[in-house]
Amino acid sequence: MPRSGGIDAAMLVYLHGFNSSPASHKAQLMRSTMEGRGLASHYACPALPDTPGEAIREIEKLVRGKSNVCYLGSSLGGFYATYLAEKHGARAVLINPAITPHLGLEAYLGTQKNLHTGAPYELTRAHLAGWRALLVERIDPEKYLLLLETGDEVLDWREAVHKYAGARTVIREGGDHSLQGFPEHIERILAFAGMGR
Repeated sequence: MPRSGGIDAAMLVYLHGFNSSPASHKAQLMRSTMEGRGLASHYACPALPDTPGEAIREIEKLVRGKSNVCYLGSSLGGFYATYLAEKHGARAVLINPAITPHLGLEAYLGTQKNLHTGAPYELTRAHLAGWRALLVERIDPEKYLLLLETGDEVLDWREAVHKYAGARTVIREGGDHSLQGFPEHIERILAFAGMGR
């Protein structure tokens, strides 16, 4: 449910996934939707640094002083959203979220490149340790809206169902890691964020 302050104080913060950016399709669609409703000032999508600690500091700096924040996190962004929701008592919408990136991304150690900017960087064990340090073992399911597709080719959607047991959950058959049905969820996302019509 929306916190005190109403829509005037509300903010929706999109957190992109691994090697992604604010130029991603979902981030751009969400931005255009918010702009179309006169809510551009209530939306943010920061370009997240590749290192976990820096990414969290960037997000926390962005929302400092805001009392009604809802995160919208995709994949690794969902992992960050979980950490922030539990730490700050916020709400979060999770799109095919990463559950244990310190394990899942170990196979990607070495040179990486952002899919949108082309910027290269080195993925190291320090990144894995950083994600491990942010792992939240127990969550409050009331804080979350979980959006999953069973055709996710990157992550096992059943792990998210287990991790977020009790959360509002929508599971669609098929699809993929990008959440093909994302446009259909926009009204649901805005309602959960306290910005519905």
